[in-house]
Amino acid sequence: MPFDVWLLVGPAIVIAAIACVRVAHRSGLPSLLLFLGFGLLLGDSGLGIPFGNPDLAQQIGLTALALILAEGGLTTNWNHVRGSVPLAAILATVGVAVSILVTALAVQGLLGIDRNSALIFGAVLASTDAAAVFSVLRRLPLPPRLAGILEAESGFNDAPTVIAVVLLSGFSQMTPDLGTFFLRTGVELVIGAAVGLAIGPAGAYALRRVALPASGLYPIAVLALTFISYGGAVWLHGSGFLAVYLTALVLGNSRLPHRAATRGFAEGAAWLAQIGLFVMLGLLASPKEMPTAIVPGLITGTVLVLLARPISVVVSALVARVLRLARVNWREQAFLSWAGLRGAVPIVLATIPWAAGVHGSKEVFNEVFVIVMVFTLVQGPTLPFVARLLGVAAPGEAHDLEVESAPLEELKADLLQIKVPTGSKLHGVEIFELRLPAGAAVTLVVREGSSFVPSATTRIRAEDQLLVVTTAACRDQVERRLRAVSRRGKLAGWYGERGQE
Repeated sequence: MPFDVWLLVGPAIVIAAIACVRVAHRSGLPSLLLFLGFGLLLGDSGLGIPFGNPDLAQQIGLTALALILAEGGLTTNWNHVRGSVPLAAILATVGVAVSILVTALAVQGLLGIDRNSALIFGAVLASTDAAAVFSVLRRLPLPPRLAGILEAESGFNDAPTVIAVVLLSGFSQMTPDLGTFFLRTGVELVIGAAVGLAIGPAGAYALRRVALPASGLYPIAVLALTFISYGGAVWLHGSGFLAVYLTALVLGNSRLPHRAATRGFAEGAAWLAQIGLFVMLGLLASPKEMPTAIVPGLITGTVLVLLARPISVVVSALVARVLRLARVNWREQAFLSWAGLRGAVPIVLATIPWAAGVHGSKEVFNEVFVIVMVFTLVQGPTLPFVARLLGVAAPGEAHDLEVESAPLEELKADLLQIKVPTGSKLHGVEIFELRLPAGAAVTLVVREGSSFVPSATTRIRAEDQLLVVTTAACRDQVERRLRAVSRRGKLAGWYGERGQE
């Protein structure tokens, strides 16, 4: 197909996919299902666009997953997930290992496949999908701790599962040496974590001190840093996925110029990656081959959802409790078990043994495709009902104060943009009651589309946007004071609230 035709077809596909997002949002369905269906419609059994290259699909898929993970890290609030990290890390390591073993044993017994193929099948299905979790769970009224566990787990568990699938695919028909397998996995995770925790803080330090000539360069620089982290970790034979997620997590929770714009840019790039990834995977699948994959796919998916995932959650919770890292009650464990959504990650991972020429890997790909389509359709829309049934849903909480900053280098000052969220204690506070330091002033209020210069007695309302000019020296003090008032009101100091991030 000529390139100019692709320039017409490509954007048309993106626009159609965006319309699918609207449909998915209204219906409560995960958008990935519609994207996959769109890819099937465009493929050889639909409009006839040919695509059957698992090597290319693997490379594109891993790159897209890295971008999706970067967006997940940039938009994750560390304060919300900090207490959830120990259990999430255990779910992403111990839980993944348990899920692989339980799924492999069940598949080997029920479907009669060999041990190595069963282990590959279990490893491909062990990871929850960051895109699916982020898109579905962030619309649910969950307590920050529970939502944090699921978000952090989906960010962490891609790394060990990718390592497991690559190593097991390399063993081919040989019996894997489990000691070597776990050692290599541990080394790759340590290298990936080291790279991510080195580049993230260094990048944040540099971006705070280098005044770029255009605001649009900051989002590009942030995403470039995450991919430097990914490439560096892979070059050092470490986990690129863990590196990119940790780098993005550090950058997303650092006080960077134009942080809100950076998050918006990353979100748009991640949506584009999701659309391209899911449509490509739909193109790669062949509907003609799916009927033979339905029965084994449903059997394996049922084992995964009702046996492997719950056992992995229970074992992980027990380990966390024994180590005194976290306590999770049975209701939360039940919800964590049901909320282990699979999406593009297992399908992309299924291309790795296929590209490596592992015997029976094409059948594994087809069965994984069936599992993702069927069980995402079952689990995703029912999550709100399950949350209410188990009593883990939380009433809507006010969002934390979001501060966007732009450097005014020549004036040695900063311009802060604050949007007052619904439920904030800033509502009803008069400007003079903010008691900002002498080097700062509220210079403009934007309310219901109109802007005006406030007086000392102007009352702030929810959904207002405030522009605050502050000297660089007292910026941190201004941010802390605004956060403190947003959380506890104008008498925040009496309650011991200091407005720490």
